[in-house]
Amino acid sequence: MKVINLISGPRNLSTALMYSFAQREDMIVMDEPFYGYYLKNADRNNPHPSQEEILELMEVRENKIIETINQNSLHKNVFVKGMAHHLLSESPLFILDWDNVLLIRHPKKLIASFSKVISNPDLTDIGIKKEAELFLFLQKNGKTPLVIDSDELLKNPKAYLITICEHLDIPFDEKMLVWQKGGIPEDGIWAKHWYSNVHNSEGFAVQKSSSQALAPHLEPLLKAALPFYDILKSSILKNE
Repeated sequence: MKVINLISGPRNLSTALMYSFAQREDMIVMDEPFYGYYLKNADRNNPHPSQEEILELMEVRENKIIETINQNSLHKNVFVKGMAHHLLSESPLFILDWDNVLLIRHPKKLIASFSKVISNPDLTDIGIKKEAELFLFLQKNGKTPLVIDSDELLKNPKAYLITICEHLDIPFDEKMLVWQKGGIPEDGIWAKHWYSNVHNSEGFAVQKSSSQALAPHLEPLLKAALPFYDILKSSILKNE
């Protein structure tokens, strides 16, 4: 069995992808298992919704989180939905044993959507810098990750998921295209703050945030994010 490690920034359709993989009978999905560890140990500027509850109820020891993920993979394939910035180490050697997938989105769309919950995010919050660093780390260690893009996925979800599954060496399952409205048992504690779009959906769909304007005070963040996006964009898996 394998661990499919989805490394994303926020507001990138990562939750929809988790719901997609959760429809498979051969898959255990885990929603941001490193979130508590991140909140406890990161140097942060912004408070996160429900952070006290997350810290109280989630495992915050990195080694124990890794152990749980690997133990789960003894029984079934595991799909880990995670945020790039939750991996605090510059050299997280443990991910070298996993099948890593970087999910990205143009920073302008990402920032516009994210700022609806956290109004003044910084470069750490949106994850794109960390994604670029992890890409280079994995590449250096001979484990170049698959890079997928939210907009490419939405062009033709079925075709893109088929291609993703081929790269992961797992069969495509038609069940991945549809889910019931509402949450899933694996939803994180924070779902009530972030998952309303997915809870109201029954499959992959373009969200309103994809076309909303970026507030002027967020333009410097976009400028800072673009060089890291540029590192990744040439490696994006295309939806042919």
